[in-house]
Amino acid sequence: MCTVQVEIPNEVLYDTHMNQKEALAFARQMVALGYYTRNNVSLGYCAQIAGMSEEEFILFLGKNQISIFRFDDENELLRDIENA
Repeated sequence: MCTVQVEIPNEVLYDTHMNQKEALAFARQMVALGYYTRNNVSLGYCAQIAGMSEEEFILFLGKNQISIFRFDDENELLRDIENA
């Protein structure tokens, strides 16, 4: 497992009313969100990065208007519906 350190100015913590624990959770969630949306990393790995269960991460994605359903085009969606 890789560990990444991020330095956040104290002023940002003050302005956002976050303590270090909340800032760590926020950073983990945003990294996981980025990996999920930009790098096609699996939901399971992203949930692990975010420190959440898969169900919690799915809810987190929903709160950020990100669907767990990914289709390259409309035909792929229609094929999946036919095969359901």
